[in-house]
Amino acid sequence: MAKKVGIIGAMEAEVAYLKSLAAGRETAAGGLVFYEGAIGGTDVVVVRSGVGKVNAALCAQRLIMQFGVTHVVNTGIAGAAARGLGVLDFVASVDAVYHDMDATGFGYAPTVIPQMDCSVFPADKAMLAAAQEAFAAGDFGGHRLVAGRVATGDQFIADKAVKARIVGTCNPACVEMEGAAIAHACWLHGTPFLILRCMSDMADENGESASAFNEKAAAEMSAKLVVNLLEKL
Repeated sequence: MAKKVGIIGAMEAEVAYLKSLAAGRETAAGGLVFYEGAIGGTDVVVVRSGVGKVNAALCAQRLIMQFGVTHVVNTGIAGAAARGLGVLDFVASVDAVYHDMDATGFGYAPTVIPQMDCSVFPADKAMLAAAQEAFAAGDFGGHRLVAGRVATGDQFIADKAVKARIVGTCNPACVEMEGAAIAHACWLHGTPFLILRCMSDMADENGESASAFNEKAAAEMSAKLVVNLLEKL
């Protein structure tokens, strides 16, 4: 079966470069615009989902059900959480969780989704290996790529105490606002996925200013890693 890769970014800066490469048919659906084409010989559908978990999950579901993608990649920026990870370094997902899922009042552990078989959504191992190979073969200015957990919530993290709580609960490599929702939708449909994020900030008190300053550079670097990944899939 031929691969058809759905590529999701939350913001325009995260998908602009990829859209320019795909340059194919545009389809409006569900309040979004999907760009169907090819990048380096791989069929792709590129889309800006909008920010947040609901937007991301609905977008992933439509990519799978309407556009028939066989794989999903989430690209974009994030806040660094792992020790030693810096601005413009990368995270490739091993798995993804919701850091803001809290049903502890009903006896569930933090991050556990009540009455679901899965609350930690595993990324596709072959896609992760391909991303690591793509990174090693590329030129990313001496920055590093870490394979780790992505923690997602409907909250921009710019507070050391909040970051520390999330690290203590989830032990993520990075924090952001869409990845686990995309992973959740893909898991329900049995669709392989990978989250690739370039760090725009350190998810601390300087987060808002740092994120704004580094947004374009981090978004473009993440998109370029996606292009390299497509060659390895």
